[in-house]
Amino acid sequence: MNGNYLQTPIVYLKGVGPNRANSLQSELGIKTYQDLINFFPNRYIDKTQYYKINQLQRNSAEVQIIGKITHIKSVDQKKGKRLVATFTDGTGQIELVWFRGQKWIRENLKLNVPYVVFGKINYYNGFSMPHPDMELVVDHEKGIKIAMQPVYPSTEKLANKGITNRVISKLIQQLFVDIKGKFTEALSPKIISTLNLISKSEAMYNIHFPQNQELLSKAQFRLKFEELFYIQLQLIAKNMLHKQRIKGFAFDKVGTLFNEFYNNHLPFELTNAQKRVIKEIRSDLGSNAQMNRLLQGDVGSGKTIVALMTMLLAIDNGFQACLMAPTEILANQHFIGVQELLKNMNINIALLTGSVKKSQRKIIHEQLESGELHILIGTHALLEDKVQYKNLGLAIVDEQHRFGVAQRSKLWHKNTIPPHILVMTATPIPRTLAMSLYGDLDISVIDELPPGRKPIKTVHRYDSNRLKVFQFIRDEIKIGRQIYVVYPLIQESEALDYKDLMDGYESIARDFPAPEYQISIVHGQMKPDDKEYEMQRFVKGETQIMVATTVIEVGVNVPNASVMIIESAERFGLSQLHQLRGRVGRGADQSFCILMTSHKLSVEAKTRLETMVRTNDGFEIAEVDLKLRGPGDLMGTQQSGMLNLKIADIVKDNDILKTARYYAIQILKEDPKLEKDENFVINYTYAQLIKHKNIWKYIS
Repeated sequence: MNGNYLQTPIVYLKGVGPNRANSLQSELGIKTYQDLINFFPNRYIDKTQYYKINQLQRNSAEVQIIGKITHIKSVDQKKGKRLVATFTDGTGQIELVWFRGQKWIRENLKLNVPYVVFGKINYYNGFSMPHPDMELVVDHEKGIKIAMQPVYPSTEKLANKGITNRVISKLIQQLFVDIKGKFTEALSPKIISTLNLISKSEAMYNIHFPQNQELLSKAQFRLKFEELFYIQLQLIAKNMLHKQRIKGFAFDKVGTLFNEFYNNHLPFELTNAQKRVIKEIRSDLGSNAQMNRLLQGDVGSGKTIVALMTMLLAIDNGFQACLMAPTEILANQHFIGVQELLKNMNINIALLTGSVKKSQRKIIHEQLESGELHILIGTHALLEDKVQYKNLGLAIVDEQHRFGVAQRSKLWHKNTIPPHILVMTATPIPRTLAMSLYGDLDISVIDELPPGRKPIKTVHRYDSNRLKVFQFIRDEIKIGRQIYVVYPLIQESEALDYKDLMDGYESIARDFPAPEYQISIVHGQMKPDDKEYEMQRFVKGETQIMVATTVIEVGVNVPNASVMIIESAERFGLSQLHQLRGRVGRGADQSFCILMTSHKLSVEAKTRLETMVRTNDGFEIAEVDLKLRGPGDLMGTQQSGMLNLKIADIVKDNDILKTARYYAIQILKEDPKLEKDENFVINYTYAQLIKHKNIWKYIS
């Protein structure tokens, strides 16, 4: 069917009209014929079978029976009346019962005329069916044969306005009649035959009005594949185009600085994962295309060393490098870390954040423009127009989901040819999600921890075990370790959270009295200077216990801290629990994470806690998180509209996603511009999707 016809506003469909059109748009977002035809059922009622009354079982199943009404009566009950009709099919009889709408029903029921009734069966001194769906057999035989009844997502407002499931189903039937059931094919004959798919028209018909279970499964597979195929096609095409069009600086030599650092200053042997990732980056930098790579690695997996060695490659080739982090604490930490690693080498590094003094800024700006400054580390301050480089060849962005697209693009324009881009994240993104969100970036993963790091032992304890936990803290402090105690901070109940934090602080201060013990406290309502002062006391080891809200989630590195206690752990999300746990385990000592909760836990909270106790693998945790929360939540609210999928589910349909990605890659490898005759259909569909902006606008 012609795509333009499907763009017709829904108000013009027979049976809709202005009022219904408004309701469908405001409640379900249905504005056009296309929206209606792509409004898929979320479940189905099997109407393939007709039962005889003498075959009925005492299980509250939904059944369909053909018979006649022989008698109707009104029966008094405690509150009001009920309407009861005797229904028989020659093998036995049941009662049809109505508690509402009795006057209208009584006026419209016909005696001794064949009906098809459908509904749930109850048994009490015989079978009854409350509020059945009823249709005269003559009408039933005339309509489109719907073997399995579709059930569409709905809202209370629609039901109150009389837009029932049956109404939506009838509108879709009307649309099928109007377009004569013909849909333009959206996949090439080759894909259809290789994967043995049913046609687009057959799939659309059977997703709404499946003739049987097998055809429903085939329709679902076909439509899920198509949806995921076009998402992958766009992502991969974008990546290929990027590589062809956006030329990058070729870093063609591995020079003295890189080799000197690798041979003489590397503090530990690189893991195989780090070596593999550096190889992938070097191959990108040596080509003529601009690198656009996502580096994923769990907390503590050694991303900083990889980032640093990439910067050395840039400097060896005569370019400058910058590293941008989302917070001052994190930027500071990167700066201190890189400075420490490069202390014996002749490399000029500077830190630029909001709190750098004006006089210092001026020097940084001058040294950047003259090329004296090799590496600049900082926050959003790096994006300011005043910050001009002599020759920026590499930009590294840490925790990129914390920066907007517009902010990132400013970095791109800091040189005539855009610098190579390396994006780092410690939030493991499940493979499935990465394929759909960052399919246009090349992805590198550091999936092993550096040697000498012991996995953190995680346990779940109830509040009733608190005395034992406090004793454990005393034992750890005795052997010179430091402790974090973290309280939740949830914006809506800030006052309540603050009270929890202060109560917790007081009870810890009672059990760990001064002068024997010193305690730091850090929370969001403190002035930045006070916060920094308390943090520094803990870093220097002047305090043994740090009581804090989640402000310490990113950015504090205290190798001597070996115990992380998370209070009300059931109130945290999985990724947050995992990030907090990553604050310990940074030295060679055995570290511990203790999840404290009350006894009242939801099923989901139990799953989160069990997952944390079972594994330290960030990717496994992210997979569980994805299943629990769905893709929208996982990436944060600002990006939740990204995967506005009509029928596919990237968690459940992981296998279909992989298949779709494989075929998209194959086609674009053989025919990058989709010019071959066999890809005509794909080229046309792709152009239509982009034109009507139906393809997802979430590309990174």
